[in-house]
Amino acid sequence: MIVKVAEQKLPELLTAAAGVEKLYIPVDKSDKVSVFEEYAPGKTLSRKLNTLRSAKDFFFPQVQPMAKFRMEGKKIEVIDTREEPQDFIIFGVRACDVRSFDILDRVFLADPVDTYYESRRKHATIVSWACAEPSETCFCHSFGIDAAAPEGDARMWIAGGWIYLEDLTEKGAELLKALDLPALGADTSDEDAEKEVKAEQDRIHSIQEKLPLYSLKPADNRQKELEIFNSPVWKEFSDKCLGCGSCTFVCPTCQCFDIEDFNDGHTIERYRCWDSCMYKDFTMMAAGTPRKTQLERFRQRFMHKLVYYPIKNDGIYSCVGCGRCLRRCPIHMNIVKVMKALEEDAQCEKKN
Repeated sequence: MIVKVAEQKLPELLTAAAGVEKLYIPVDKSDKVSVFEEYAPGKTLSRKLNTLRSAKDFFFPQVQPMAKFRMEGKKIEVIDTREEPQDFIIFGVRACDVRSFDILDRVFLADPVDTYYESRRKHATIVSWACAEPSETCFCHSFGIDAAAPEGDARMWIAGGWIYLEDLTEKGAELLKALDLPALGADTSDEDAEKEVKAEQDRIHSIQEKLPLYSLKPADNRQKELEIFNSPVWKEFSDKCLGCGSCTFVCPTCQCFDIEDFNDGHTIERYRCWDSCMYKDFTMMAAGTPRKTQLERFRQRFMHKLVYYPIKNDGIYSCVGCGRCLRRCPIHMNIVKVMKALEEDAQCEKKN
C-alpha cells in the first residue's frame, strides 16, 4: 500500500525516523557534492542525484578496525575490537546503490561469511528514493535497474508536493508503522496515490529514454572469456589510463581491500582499508606483484565487472550504472567506453 504525506512534512518525517533508529540522509556539502551524514534537526535532505561516495560505506567502510594485539615477551593477547552495531536507517538511497548491496552480499555473505559486513547489514533498514531527474551519465537501465521503482525495505517518491511511501519488506512495514504517519497527516486510503505514483514513474521513464546511454546493453561475455582477455582494446585504453584509482573509490560495487597492522609501541592494531586493483602494489607478495603492467591492472578491473563476476553469479554484472566513474575519471576513461569497444571488437570479428 502506498501512503501519501505532504512534502512540507518532510522535516517532521525525518525527525520521526530519527526517533525510531539512528538515521542517515544525503546532505549537501557544496554546490556539487553531497554525502551521507547522521541526521540532526536542521539538516536538509539533498536533492542531488548521487552522493559523492556510495552507501556501501555503511556496510564496508573505507577503514575498519579488525582486532588489536598486545605482546608481552612471548605472550600474545588478542583483543576483539568489534562492537555490535545499533539498528539504523539509511534514507534516500538511489536505485543503483540499493542494487549494489545485492552484488556485495554475493561476495561478503558467501561462505565463509564476512562477519564484519554481516553484522552491519542485518542492522540496517534501507529506504530508497526514486530518481526524479536521471542524468546523462546514468545507465542503470542497462543492468535491469528501474530508477523509478527502486528496491529496498521501503521506497519513496517525491512529486507534485507530495511524499509517497511504500513498504517492500517486513522491516520496511515495521518502520512505516513506527513513524506514525497518520500523525503527520498521511492519507492511508487515497485511491489516487497509486495512479499518481504510476504517472511519476512514467515521467521518469520518459526522461531515461532520451538519455544518451539508454540504449547501452552489456553483452553476455561468459562464453568469450579468453577472447575478451586477449582483446587489443586493453592496450589502447590502458595506455591512456593514469592509474589513479578514482573510479574504484567512488564505485558502489568495488570490494578490494588491504589489511594493515599499526604498531604504536604498545599495541598492534589491525585494520582493513579500501584498496584498488588499479594500483601497482595491489596484491603485492614476497615474489612481487602478479600484475606488473598498467595493461594487466586495467584489464583486471573491467574483466571482473563484465566477465568474471557474471561467470560466477548467474550472469549478474558487477556494475550498476550509477555513472560515478564517468563523472570522476580525470581523462574520461570509463566502463561505458570499454563496453562499447568490446562490442565493436566483437562485431569486427564476426565480419571477418
